[in-house]
Amino acid sequence: MVDESEKNRGLYRYWLPIQTRWKDNDMYGHVNNVVYYSFFDTIINHFLIRECGLQPTESDSIGLCVESKCNYFASLEYPEVVDIGLRVSKTGTSSVTYQVGIFKQNSQTAAAVGHFVHVFVSESTRKPVPIPSPIMSGIKQSLL
Repeated sequence: MVDESEKNRGLYRYWLPIQTRWKDNDMYGHVNNVVYYSFFDTIINHFLIRECGLQPTESDSIGLCVESKCNYFASLEYPEVVDIGLRVSKTGTSSVTYQVGIFKQNSQTAAAVGHFVHVFVSESTRKPVPIPSPIMSGIKQSLL
């Protein structure tokens, strides 16, 4: 379960607005749950590429998702623009635990809160490696 404070917009440090698309709505008239996971992936990789210099096709190490979940509190629907917020709740030697807040624009309370764990591995062996220093620096500067 999510702590009520995790729904608070002020907790998140990095932001990305995302326009919902016509195809995001399901037959029930709201954004389908699978789209939220795409939002997670989008903001995390946006942060890693833009703020940490990650080059996914050229890096020796990559982040693999080993755990994710989402708690839903309010529906979203096309044609909304949603604000996606990111923060880091924990770092280890090779892992990063992100928290993602999905907010209707101008809302202070999340419509959904996600949990996403990356483990950094060697691109060639897929064995865990320490979080690359440019990524750890970006996390420390922007998300902790």
